[in-house]
Amino acid sequence: MAVESTAPPPPAGPAATQAGTPGGSYKWSALVNTTMGMLMATIDGSIMLISLPDIFRGIHLDPLKAGNTFFLLWMILSFLVVTSVLVVNLGRLGDIFGRVRMYNLGFLVFTVFSLLLTVTWLTGPAAGWWLIIIRVFQGVGAAMLIANSAAILTDAFPAYQRGMALGINQAAGISGTFIGLVLGGVLGPINWRLVFLVSVPVGVLGTVWGYWKLREVGQHRVAHIDWPGNITFALGLVALMVGITYGIEPYGGHTMGWTSPAVISELGAGVLFLAAFVVIERRSLQPMFRLQLFRIRAFTAGVLASFLAALGRGGLMFMLIIWLQGIWLPRHGYDFARTPLWAGIYMLPLTAGFLVAGPVSGYLSDHFGPRPFATGGMLGSAASFAALEALPINFSYWVFAAVLTVMGLVMGLFASPNRAGVMNSLPPQHRGAGSGMNSTFQNSAQVLSIGIFFTLMIVGLASALPPALYHGLVHEGVPTRVATRVSHLPPVSTLFAAFLGENPMQHLLGAGVLDKLPASHSAVITGRSFFPSLISGAFSKGLHEAFDFAIAACLVAAAASWLRGGKYVYKEPAPDGRAPARQLVTSGVGVSTATTASAR
Repeated sequence: MAVESTAPPPPAGPAATQAGTPGGSYKWSALVNTTMGMLMATIDGSIMLISLPDIFRGIHLDPLKAGNTFFLLWMILSFLVVTSVLVVNLGRLGDIFGRVRMYNLGFLVFTVFSLLLTVTWLTGPAAGWWLIIIRVFQGVGAAMLIANSAAILTDAFPAYQRGMALGINQAAGISGTFIGLVLGGVLGPINWRLVFLVSVPVGVLGTVWGYWKLREVGQHRVAHIDWPGNITFALGLVALMVGITYGIEPYGGHTMGWTSPAVISELGAGVLFLAAFVVIERRSLQPMFRLQLFRIRAFTAGVLASFLAALGRGGLMFMLIIWLQGIWLPRHGYDFARTPLWAGIYMLPLTAGFLVAGPVSGYLSDHFGPRPFATGGMLGSAASFAALEALPINFSYWVFAAVLTVMGLVMGLFASPNRAGVMNSLPPQHRGAGSGMNSTFQNSAQVLSIGIFFTLMIVGLASALPPALYHGLVHEGVPTRVATRVSHLPPVSTLFAAFLGENPMQHLLGAGVLDKLPASHSAVITGRSFFPSLISGAFSKGLHEAFDFAIAACLVAAAASWLRGGKYVYKEPAPDGRAPARQLVTSGVGVSTATTASAR
């Protein structure tokens, strides 16, 4: 049974523990170690985005060459796909075999494969395959960390401090995504291997520290592994994500692949496998995905809000990178080759907002409950997307930085209380599975968001970019036949070129065309302002459509968050089987009576 409670917290101190939590110094050791693990896992999830040009140059592979976009897409998405698929499984295994045991093994796996990513002697496509395969196994280690860190903290901290602890952990995890961009931009030009090697010393420290200091304090029970559920869930999610990934690639004469038989088959197979998974889980005695947890309103509302929030912000980072690298930075004097690093630096205000708001809002949610902060954070996120949409494409940076700072603050205002609300609602023996379920919805939404954002952007570009590109090229002396061919190339190739810090016009035209033009015309076409000026109008149209979608997702997330109710903390039934006493409680959002829920 569970009860809602917002009684005043007991005084802090060594004696201020609750059943099942050790208190003392252990909780702080668990917080530092798990925050280190989350930070490194999320840094490695994004560190490749900015350093991809240096990695591809280092292994002598042209990702924009026909047939090589596979390597570009899967170096970006393989890590995220693996963590999305495995976090529920690994959280469930943590419930069965011990969360600390799975977490420590994750740190070890993550560290070993981070090292293996740096030692390849291969070049060309063989090196690309090596990096993708090893990156998959690195993602397995990261999934172990992500799936069990929140459960370990929930076990270690009493209820009146969990929001603060999970807030710090969540802020580190989300900000790590943006810190990775800067690290990749700094380390990649020095040596591409450093992009992966930077994780190794931290991984060694975290592994040794974890095996030395962390201990099992939560509840776990011996149980059978739900193999039919695991297999159908993994196949369904992988099929969906592969379909989404290839849906944004050109197919035949189409700008995207959503009409491709292969994509349709992958999406259809994914839906069928997931439908079979739901049927299996409803009948399984020891299911992997505990559908009974959705009977807890606080858990269901929190997970739904987390999914919608990730759906709204998942593609944001890609849009900001393309906006900065492909348009704004070149127009302000930066060479295309230098734009990846500076794009990461100029997005740091977003990280600063997360780091400030995450721990503070988590601490406040311990006292007032997550609903006002999580709901307000999503409403603020919708407003910040609207503010970004209102900016001109060639904005003033200080206005842009201010909007990003506010966006980081309001997203941090949502993330930490929402995660604390989800974890507080879970029975102790299901915290690993529940945390993994929440992470799966969040990570899957990020992949889906990337597909949606790119689709909306490409739709906007497809209608406005070809005529602008055609007239601009003809004006500079490019033959009509060549201008027609280039202007009708799929817009995704232009986006990928800008994303990789390449001059898109050099990529689209090639040296053979540029060398035949007068030097002055060639210089204009390959200069810093020609491509940004041509694409600005088309990019603005696509950006508005993507941000409109994000605003809608954030508003629905706010509604879902509000439906969670007042502050809710799961309580074990009394030893004689009776439910804990009901209380009339007050919180920062009013007065409510306790409710009961079962998740056994």
